[in-house]
Amino acid sequence: MIKKYKIVFYLVLYFSAKAQAQAPKYSNEFLNIGVGARALGMSNSYIVSANDVTAGYWNPAGLLGLGSQHQVALMHSEYFAGIAKYDYGAYATRLDSTSALGFTMIRFGVDNIPNTTELINANGNVDYNRITSFSATDFAFLVSYAKKIKIPGLRIGTNAKIIRRKVGDFAGSWGFGIDAGIQYDYKKWKFAAMARDITTTFNAWSFNLTDNMKDVFLATGNTIPENSVEVTLPKLLLGTARKFNFNPKISLLAEVNIDATFDGKRNVLIKSKAVSMDPHFGLEASYMKMVFLRTGIGNYQIYTDNEGKKVKTLQPNIGIGVHIKSFTIDYALTDIGDQSVALYSNVFSLKVDINKNKR
Repeated sequence: MIKKYKIVFYLVLYFSAKAQAQAPKYSNEFLNIGVGARALGMSNSYIVSANDVTAGYWNPAGLLGLGSQHQVALMHSEYFAGIAKYDYGAYATRLDSTSALGFTMIRFGVDNIPNTTELINANGNVDYNRITSFSATDFAFLVSYAKKIKIPGLRIGTNAKIIRRKVGDFAGSWGFGIDAGIQYDYKKWKFAAMARDITTTFNAWSFNLTDNMKDVFLATGNTIPENSVEVTLPKLLLGTARKFNFNPKISLLAEVNIDATFDGKRNVLIKSKAVSMDPHFGLEASYMKMVFLRTGIGNYQIYTDNEGKKVKTLQPNIGIGVHIKSFTIDYALTDIGDQSVALYSNVFSLKVDINKNKR
């Protein structure tokens, strides 16, 4: 019966282990999934092109590209056959001709997880009525500000973010961090940099475990978690983009990004103990600025299969978008990069312009 506890209670162990780990690698990874089907269709190659409400996540400097006085965006996606749900909502507004403000909320969660740690009563009997359920959820709240400065073509922005993570009633954390981004236009080229967690983000975890839960941890060979601090080290994103206009109706946008991490060697294309770099590339074809076709490629990895062979994988993404008056609907089909399994996620997002003619 104890083995069953270990399987059913896996997610609790998983979240607790992340909080207790000494290495900060992969901390707060739900914030690296991305938002907006436009960006996801371009394989997250978007820190340069971000010029709407979603820039609050990708690069706050891009909020100055708002095409209306106010913008609202919503997105929903599901992963692992609907087990995990990812939701996003944002609002942005122009303060004046040189500044903009944005608010973003993200939720990533697994709901209705069975909790069987109380399955056996005080008399040692199995009582299925004692089974309850809980959710493991991650929340992020971002406040973004963008400012156009005196240098022609240069825009800067910053995020202040609050992170709340919960595992039922028995584990939770609060975290705080700051991001900063810039965008620069030079002739036909555009450049950008986005520094995430520039001050290092700290998640303070606390635990409230019953005696039965502690017994399960010990019986399954796991350490009872203690209150601790999880650290997210800075991450630097660099990018360049250019738009090619073939005629007044047809254009093509191309963007290349490089994600640089400094938390130890990662399984990416360019890796070392000091820095690891993950390049990715995206394209967007536009017809009359109303219909969009997108594709991208990234997430290059090498892993060892069950036969001991080295396997190389890439993550391809595709997407489409339609813009009609004040509404933009985007769709992306994303692959997790496993060619043998080919698991895909369907992502839809909606963007609404309010007071479009006001600046």
